[in-house]
Amino acid sequence: MKKAIFLDRDGIINVDHSYVYKKENFVFCEGIFETLKHFLSLNYELIIVTNQSGIGRGYYSEKDFEKLTSWMLDEFTCKLIKITKVYHCSHNPDEGCGCRKPAIGMFEKAKVEFDIDMQNSWMIGDKPSDIQAGINANIPNTIFINSFTCKEASYSVKSILDTINIIKD
Repeated sequence: MKKAIFLDRDGIINVDHSYVYKKENFVFCEGIFETLKHFLSLNYELIIVTNQSGIGRGYYSEKDFEKLTSWMLDEFTCKLIKITKVYHCSHNPDEGCGCRKPAIGMFEKAKVEFDIDMQNSWMIGDKPSDIQAGINANIPNTIFINSFTCKEASYSVKSILDTINIIKD
């Protein structure tokens, strides 16, 4: 089985400007490249799990999301960072789907598709629903990145770079 780092997108990979779907509005968070290279050096799979309710709300299309995701993955590839997969939930919050965090649909797909050992994996997010999703998916290691803390998280830090001192093996 493989171990993985599950990462939220908006607020972790990129600055959360609300409903980001154009590369002109996509700004990588400070330290993200260095941090992901560190995780790769520890043999973690990097899996992005992101709620994208802007699709369900009609703010942008599935094609817009796919185009931005392709560009983002190319940017990572240029920096020698391999993202295993990007999973997304396009439903709006009222639909009650099984994939929108804190539900675990995206995590379950990754677990099966890549033979992920959830007990030795991590969830990193900037919203309590990210942390709850990790807990719901039986991921015991969670990191909350925000200016405030989340009591449910294993760790609360202010920057993605702080995770390098937490995830060491």
